[in-house]
Amino acid sequence: MLGFGFVEIGTFPARAQDGNDRPRMWRHPRTRAIRNRMGFNNDGAAAAGPRVASARADLETEYRPEKRPIIGVNIGKTKIVELENAIEDYLISTRTLAPQADYLVVNVSSPNTPGLRTLQSIATLSPLLQAVRAEANRVSPHRHVPLTVKIAPDLVDEDITAVARLAQELKLDGIIATNTTIAREGLGLHTTKEKINAIGAGGLSGEPLKTRSLEVLHLLKKEIGNKLALISVGGVTNAQDVQERLDAGADLVQGYTAFLYEGPLWAAHINRGLYKIRRSRQK
Repeated sequence: MLGFGFVEIGTFPARAQDGNDRPRMWRHPRTRAIRNRMGFNNDGAAAAGPRVASARADLETEYRPEKRPIIGVNIGKTKIVELENAIEDYLISTRTLAPQADYLVVNVSSPNTPGLRTLQSIATLSPLLQAVRAEANRVSPHRHVPLTVKIAPDLVDEDITAVARLAQELKLDGIIATNTTIAREGLGLHTTKEKINAIGAGGLSGEPLKTRSLEVLHLLKKEIGNKLALISVGGVTNAQDVQERLDAGADLVQGYTAFLYEGPLWAAHINRGLYKIRRSRQK
């Protein structure tokens, strides 16, 4: 009803967890940015599964099947689970949530779960994605559940290319780029170094992420072409930003931080802006 075409929910760990200690979110209003270290604070996959199923049923009643909004479901590692047991932890979430998802996201890029980003290395990422793909196929035998992986903007370009090649090799359906950044320098935060250090760890999202997020999209598009879907996120604020991502090869565009700053009419403003941009290009 707000004007979004799809919603991605999560990140859901296998188990319920409280998340990181409060405070765990800060605004940087001058740069339209957010710093967070939420830590996947929710009721976990088992509780989320029936809720997603109910939401899908409601949407299918309200909209025609081909018109209803898409529901993406994002899964991640439970904080207390050791990295050597990460695959089984992801599989618990997959069993519960893959049957309800229009697409499934393997989140290995949040900076707020200790050690999670180490799963982005090809040696650990490949077996994880293969296991999730196999389990999603097993629990949804009559429907292909599209599988994507969400990566960090802080990967070096060579690692981004390596993930793109792995995604093609494993026949994933898409890549989401990017998650929040742990970078602090050169982002124009207009916040003193003392305050930044006092806030401590956390992922930065919003306007300062725009340049790197777009760079990553270009890298992925160059490597992948039209073989996989690309979902672009990071620093998307207005209709021009969305159109720029689409022009750069994104199939879908997500927004988070700007929604907090702009409010419930944000998506409608972007949709109207996109309409005007496309009308002007037709002249």
